This record gives sequence, structure tokens and C-alpha cells, in this order.
Amino acid sequence: MIPLLDLKAQYQTIKSELDAAVIRVLENAQFILGPEVAAFEKEFAGYCGAAEAVGVNSGTSALHLALLAAGIGPGDEVITTPFTFVASAATIVYTGARPVFVDIDPASLNIDVTRIEAAITPRTRAIMPVHLFGQPADMDPIMDIARRHGLVVIEDAAQAHGAEYKGRRAGSIGEMGCFSFYPGKNLGACGEGGAVTTNSTEYAHKIRMLRDWGTEKKYVHELKGYNYRMEGIQGAILRVKLRHLEAWTEGRRAHAARYGELLDDCGVRLPEVMPYSRHVYTVYTIRSADRDALRAALQDREIQTGIHYPLPVHLQPAYADLGYGRGAFPVAEEAAAQVLALPIYPEMSDSQLQEVAAAVRLASGADDRLVSSVNLR
Repeated sequence: MIPLLDLKAQYQTIKSELDAAVIRVLENAQFILGPEVAAFEKEFAGYCGAAEAVGVNSGTSALHLALLAAGIGPGDEVITTPFTFVASAATIVYTGARPVFVDIDPASLNIDVTRIEAAITPRTRAIMPVHLFGQPADMDPIMDIARRHGLVVIEDAAQAHGAEYKGRRAGSIGEMGCFSFYPGKNLGACGEGGAVTTNSTEYAHKIRMLRDWGTEKKYVHELKGYNYRMEGIQGAILRVKLRHLEAWTEGRRAHAARYGELLDDCGVRLPEVMPYSRHVYTVYTIRSADRDALRAALQDREIQTGIHYPLPVHLQPAYADLGYGRGAFPVAEEAAAQVLALPIYPEMSDSQLQEVAAAVRLASGADDRLVSSVNLR
């Protein structure tokens, strides 16, 4: 079996470091926030090129608090993409605001910047671009639109740790950037975790209060806050993993390049890297008009795949009340019907990459130049 990702393999490469970090927290008994979280916040902010990072308990919490810090509330509108994990829209709804969707660019699969301005109304307060699959959205036009209309830009960077837009790290371009440390991310906790990055001391201060019940002084609640604090063990684990992130990222990028060679001209659409982008391949997603048959063929070869995401948010039953119907965002709907994620993680061997590629070529009816040299299961 070739898994979609292999967290056990990652653990084995850094076992001694992770074990020591966890024991350190157990011994100092600082289980919620504490020195490990504070140190991670400083290190992660530096890595992202931001002045501040605030650790929280999930990427969803990061988005929620960033929206609240920006003053988003009932009656407001936030522009985002329908082709994303549901948390992007859900957190807007949490504030009482309304998600307003804009279709995606067919090449990058990120929000189509040429459609944003037409979606702005007097109620629009923010734009939330999603850096999908590890590739940043086209941020310069987004920032220009936001400045001209007085809008806040909150980057959903949950899949973009270390991704770059014209040399600037994701999470450092908008007013705030929101990261997830879900275990399967390029920088993943051993459990849940998230962070908000920002260059604003005001936003950082408000988020720090909101994550801890709206307090600066214990039992004095100045804001209606939440229990969104990061655990000390996760902070310690993330500090260890952050030291390896660049090497892991370059491993992913090398594997993606190898897939590009092996899958060239085989009838599937490969990820398109934009000229402004450093793509970090949180997900390596191909596109096929017969995606489900391709997936079944790979499963028969004991190759795991994933679908991110099979149904755009505007077609999810929970968001039917937004009033969008099928056909509202045709590019997103087509992508949702075609995308298929192949295994990609730094510990993959070249023989595994070749086996996956050979299976894709065989299932796609391409030539068999790889199949004869690879031992397909």
C-alpha cells in the first residue's frame, strides 16, 4: 500500500527530538500556552516574515478570531472562494456575517481576482483569499482592490506553510494570515493547532485576549472570548517540526517535479504553478474528466488518493440558505468533479513515485513507457 501521506514515517525521522520535546513539557507541567507556545509563536512569526504570531487550538479558530479582530459581525459580507474546505465559509458565518463567493481561476484553482470587484457591495468588509493546495492566490491585485475599497484582507493560509508570493511568505501579505497545524499539513501538530500571523500589534493583542476568554487579567473578562488556547505539548512539537520544514518542503517540491516528468503527456491535467508562486504542494492534485474511474483503478493497485474537495461549499446542504445553486460557479464545480490528490510526502521513495505514475498512466490509457519497468501490485 502506498498511503496518501505517512505520518509514521515522518515521526521515525525525528523521533528522538519529538520525544524529548514532549517529555520537557510533561516535566515543566505548562500544558496550556506557556513557554513552549510563546517560543513557537516567535519562531513561526520569523519564519513567515511577520511581526507577530498567535497560537490557537485549530486553523478554524485562527480564522474565526482573525475575522473578529477585524471587526466582522452581523450584517457584514466577506468575499471568499467556494472551492475550499468548509471552515473558510463556516468561520464567516460564526461571526454573523455572510460569505460571498467568487469563482476560481481555472489554472491556479485559487480565487479569480478579475471577479472580486464585481462582488463588492456596501456591506463588504473583508476579502479572504484561500491559498489552495500550497499555492498562494494572486495577492497584489487582491491587496490593490482591498486598499481602494477600504477592506481587510485575511489570508486563509491553512495549506500554505512556507509558500511564497513574489518572494513574500504566505501569511505576511494581508492584514492577517491564518494557519492550520492539523496533522496532515506540511507543518502539522500531533493533534490540532493553528496560528494567526500579523504585522499589527493591535490585531495580535486582541486575538491573544479572544483566545483566552477575553482576558488579560485572570477572571476579568474585557471581551466575550473563547477557549481557543494552544496546548504546550503542541507548541513544543511544532517547534521541533518547524526546524525541519524547509527540508521537508524541498522534498515535496522535488517529488512534485518528478511527478511532472513521469506524468507528462498522459491525459491528466497536472498542477499549474503560477509565475509568482513558490508552491509547497500540501496536496498534489491532478485533474481527470474520469476522476472516479481513475481513483478506483489506483485503489485496485493499493495506491491511496484523496479528493479535495468533491463538493464546493455553495452546494453543501448546510449552506443552501446562502441561495446559490448549481451552475453559480462553474469553474469551481468542474474542478470539484475532476480533482484527485496523489500521494506526496517527503519520505516517499523514487520507486513509489514511479509506481504511482505508472498506475496513473496505465489507468489513463497513456503509453506504457513506465509500466514495463515498474512492479505494479
